Amino acid sequence: MNIITPTADGSNTLYNETIGEHYHSKHGALQESKHVFIEAGLKFSSEGKSEISILEVGFGTGLNFILSFDYCSQNDIHLDYTSIEAFPLTKNVINQTGYAEYVSPQIWADFISSYDESLKSQQTLSTFCELEIRHTTLSEFYTKKRFDLIYYDAFSVQHQPEMWSDEIIAHTCSFLKPGGTFVTYAITGKLKRAIKANDLRIEKLPGAPGKREMLRAVKGI
Repeated sequence: MNIITPTADGSNTLYNETIGEHYHSKHGALQESKHVFIEAGLKFSSEGKSEISILEVGFGTGLNFILSFDYCSQNDIHLDYTSIEAFPLTKNVINQTGYAEYVSPQIWADFISSYDESLKSQQTLSTFCELEIRHTTLSEFYTKKRFDLIYYDAFSVQHQPEMWSDEIIAHTCSFLKPGGTFVTYAITGKLKRAIKANDLRIEKLPGAPGKREMLRAVKGI
């Protein structure tokens, strides 16, 4: 069961009772998504581009997606967004998060009206955005596409250690284009070694509130 829980910045998250962890930082769901995935990921990777492809590990509540959709729409960047989610939330639960207030009414309407169908196939939400949510596990995910940017937003290693193994990190990095960017809220010695082993150059960046550092890495060209 997932329980809606307020976080320190006033935005909500969900607490997953089965896993025993929140979907976002209790220090602020909205500010974490903006800091890690939009500021350190999307803005960095999309600079000077008119289109960008993103692979997200862990669609969850859709917060990272709607913020990305909003940013790309405002900056005339075409967004091709693929996400992996083994346990999709219902549309009703997503509607209860309160995230509609963080983007324009049109973007929220485009997203929520297409959510169920995006779990079955790629959907065109607007002239600026395509969305596909692959209902599968990361280990079973495969595509011929290669991406400009990966959002790695799995639950923490303490609660989902299998998502941070050397093998699964290598599998994920294989979907990056040369010069592509991998970004995540976490940073550990083991993760850094796994990332480096896949020809990515690591940067340690200041973390979102509650975390001292985060990781961004760029694949060699």
